[in-house]
Amino acid sequence: MLLRRSCGLVWFAAAAPLAMLAAKPNPCVSVEEAGRLLNKDICISAHVYDVVQLTDGTRYLDVCSPQTSDEDCRFTIMSPWQDRDEVGELTKYRDMDVQVRGVVRPMHGRAGMLLSHARQFHGGPPKFQPNPKLARGFDAGQDRPPIRDPNLRSQGTPRSFMNARDREERTGK
Repeated sequence: MLLRRSCGLVWFAAAAPLAMLAAKPNPCVSVEEAGRLLNKDICISAHVYDVVQLTDGTRYLDVCSPQTSDEDCRFTIMSPWQDRDEVGELTKYRDMDVQVRGVVRPMHGRAGMLLSHARQFHGGPPKFQPNPKLARGFDAGQDRPPIRDPNLRSQGTPRSFMNARDREERTGK
């Protein structure tokens, strides 16, 4: 009994610093630094100068100052029209400092972040985007699985409770 307590105490003492490190949030980086962190899940801190909406419904948060030309602006935050309901109204962020979490990706010759859910403004993850190559041919109404998994197939012939050759002979009374 004493050995169990001491092992648990040692484990707790070793895991406590790791838990404190995991709980410490990463600081947000500036827009200039974010442009160099491609394919990283980070938090950026930026000032939204304007919210631009295209005719197809795609919205952009303009995080470059008005003095910066469009060619010199190296970062953008984009919200596609499909995510309008999850993101909500973006014009309320005009002329505000925001912190947005997401993955920095190359977009049209510059670095950018996809804004797909409002929780990204509070440090939450983006909306789950399924891989279209994996979801091809899948329909939720079908009765077969979307992939051919050998573990889901029957192995050999189906077996009844008792095969004919395994039956015991009954003796008559």
